[in-house]
Amino acid sequence: MKAWIIREVGELSPKNFFLSEVKDPEISSEEILLKVKACGVCHTELDEIEGRAEPAFLPIIPGHQIVGEVIAVGEAVKNFKVGDLAGAGWIYSSCGHCEFCKKGLENLCPEFKGTGKDAHGGYAEYFKIKEEFAFKLPKGKAPEKLAPLFCAGSIGYRALKLSGIKNGDILGLIGFGASNHLVLKMSKVLYPNSPVIVFARNPKQREMALRLGADFALDLEEEPEDYPYALIDTTPVWKPPFYFLRYLRPGGRLVINAIRKENQDIDFLLNLSYERDLWLEKEIKTVANITRKDIEEFLKLVERAQIEPEVEIYSFEEAYKALEDLKNHRIKGAKVLKIS
Repeated sequence: MKAWIIREVGELSPKNFFLSEVKDPEISSEEILLKVKACGVCHTELDEIEGRAEPAFLPIIPGHQIVGEVIAVGEAVKNFKVGDLAGAGWIYSSCGHCEFCKKGLENLCPEFKGTGKDAHGGYAEYFKIKEEFAFKLPKGKAPEKLAPLFCAGSIGYRALKLSGIKNGDILGLIGFGASNHLVLKMSKVLYPNSPVIVFARNPKQREMALRLGADFALDLEEEPEDYPYALIDTTPVWKPPFYFLRYLRPGGRLVINAIRKENQDIDFLLNLSYERDLWLEKEIKTVANITRKDIEEFLKLVERAQIEPEVEIYSFEEAYKALEDLKNHRIKGAKVLKIS
């Protein structure tokens, strides 16, 4: 089959990330095989290529927002049949028996495996996964619209839950790409009386935020008139979330929704003021991976509220361009590869 592979870690280039012919996956008795129709593009793929979230092995096929048609099932598979539409997200597997898995926190499992990082992912014509970590999807919806739900949407849903806001509390969103534009949409359903402030450097992203229902859209250097109770950060760098701590209400919470952060502005952390930025019982919470329950709950919310991502579609052959655009902050909603 054809697949995009990460051959070695380093700056994004055609030398270490390219389209290749690889062996078709072979399934075990508990796995299903998907003919991939669409795969979302995430900043985590850049982190893997450039070494901030180094893959478990090389070469590896990245991609963890996967929608495809089931074309084969293992002999022990019970819940899927050939012809079903199915999806998979960042959670490829967990052990199922550690203290975290038993508490429903499989995202913290020491044996957690990330799709496209610890196992081959969806930048490929075919993809395999154990049925217990796959999700059955209704037919009739465009795969390109479904793929971002499996990371950008679901991890955004987890971040919103972790924010601890109540209906009426002001919510601040730092960065406005694939995940936070879906957080905005779901927050308007779950917390209809909560004003939402979007902070984004790109004027087009601020325009998009207002079009999608944000109450305010400010540049990263602008101070809001009213301070938020919670902030959800999806930027790839250090400065924005910690800069905005000064605007967080007492007792408020900053949620950092990122697998890794780039280090070019890490010196900013040395200038944090305890009294200004951290005092008065402010909290910092990070989102670590995702659970199957997050995905299940979010997919139900999507169906109930008819939430749909704004997508920018690339052909399968344009995966390099999609990541290059992402690296250069050419972001308009969620980027998706149309594979078949």
